[in-house]
Amino acid sequence: MLELNKSGTDRSEPGRLPAQGTGPDARPADGSPGAATGDERVPLRPYLIAAAILCALYFLYSYFQYARFGSPSWDLGIFEQEVRAYAAFEAPVVDIKGPGYLILGDHFSPIVALLAPLYWIWPSATALLFAQAALFALGAVVVGRTTQQLLGGRSGLCVTVAYGLSWGIQEAVKSDFHEITFAVPLLALVCRALLLKRWTAALLWSLPLVLVKEDLGATVAVVGFLLFVYGRRLQGALLAAYGVAAFVVTLVVLIPAASSAGTYDYWQKIDKNGEQDVSMLDSVLGVLNSSVKIEMLVFLIGITAFMALRSPLTLLIIPTLGWRLLSQDSNHWGMVWHYSAILMPVLFLAMADGVRRSRDSHRPWLASYARVAVPVATAIAIAMTQHLPLRDLLRPETYRTDDARAQAARAALDAIPAGSRVETDITLMAHLTSDRTVYWVGGAPGTAPDIVAINLDFGWSRPIQDPVAYAEQLHPEARYRLKHRGGSFVVMERTTPEPAEIPGVRGGR
Repeated sequence: MLELNKSGTDRSEPGRLPAQGTGPDARPADGSPGAATGDERVPLRPYLIAAAILCALYFLYSYFQYARFGSPSWDLGIFEQEVRAYAAFEAPVVDIKGPGYLILGDHFSPIVALLAPLYWIWPSATALLFAQAALFALGAVVVGRTTQQLLGGRSGLCVTVAYGLSWGIQEAVKSDFHEITFAVPLLALVCRALLLKRWTAALLWSLPLVLVKEDLGATVAVVGFLLFVYGRRLQGALLAAYGVAAFVVTLVVLIPAASSAGTYDYWQKIDKNGEQDVSMLDSVLGVLNSSVKIEMLVFLIGITAFMALRSPLTLLIIPTLGWRLLSQDSNHWGMVWHYSAILMPVLFLAMADGVRRSRDSHRPWLASYARVAVPVATAIAIAMTQHLPLRDLLRPETYRTDDARAQAARAALDAIPAGSRVETDITLMAHLTSDRTVYWVGGAPGTAPDIVAINLDFGWSRPIQDPVAYAEQLHPEARYRLKHRGGSFVVMERTTPEPAEIPGVRGGR
């Protein structure tokens, strides 16, 4: 199980590795965490090649999913509206969440503004998909190269493959773009610095995590705890205090200040199950009340051949797992969506640390198992891919973007003028956000959008028999007519004058 640093203090100079042997498996004599080899002994080229291949796989999958109008949620459209606003040096208003909605009042992710320069040259949702693919692949370089420094041999490339094909990363790719894409390489760099005893680097790489998402302040606090335990008591205490302060200030001050409701909406994920109130005690007692949660936990540790349990780095996954298991939203429990991606670099570097710690174990079975754990983890990742998203890249239909449905969707897009205000569902949403103002269908009352465009096969609770009547039901302040219909896609345009005052638009039009 978890073993903390037995030495208690670090006697090397800050930012420098302790003296070690030159062999590929050399380790500090006291068995404490440290680097097995120097950077100069680990070639970069193989990892860059592996990262390029992984980046291509991730981007191919997400691009063709986008080109087939297969986005699984509204998130890609939301983040493009956010990045588009940053690129125009405007407040990050995301009309999909509601007219004039300031997205920092939902999740606190100002780091997304770093994508603005990319958006200047590539103003499209595909730019975000590429950025995510590249950042995930960057994490693979850090994880793989660090593993080779720790373990030597071909272990680094094996772990690069295992990490790159891990279910947490693949499911995040399938889920389109999310802000956690920045946390993946940052957490890999934090863990790398901890394992190589680069304490100042660990502290510095931790600082920007609080700008990725509001809950990561708690993870930063755990990094501070580890630094404290490893003997860097002042640095650890300061970092832990910073993480806790950032966590509290973000949830209690910053997000409520940006939210129109004046509160952090996601508290309800913990204290409400539908309309029913749930006490904190019931939430805590129910953390393992579902087979879905247990399955997720088993597969989280199982993909590391269970060797991650041998490393204190595994403590870093507790904050994220904590809020997910406390949540009443079943989407947070399982192995789908993007929530587990930030756990992957932590777990795979914890595995590398666990293998190193176990090689000289006085328990022969553990020492023997440590020698085969990396190949086992790689085999598990490859085997699981048969049932994960990247498997679709071997299917010819993945690359078919000219079927009847896709052609009908593109015809609907052509019928929507650039610059118009459009209310639509998920199907067309991310294809419209680059040059239109886009609202979520039913989420923009009183705006009388120029266009209402819907996919009749979207999966409505009740089939829409009369699309024009449906548009006027959404917006009784306006009248609409059918402009285009092709396949399951219908485009209606407003025939009455635009309102003088439009909710969410400063000063009207």
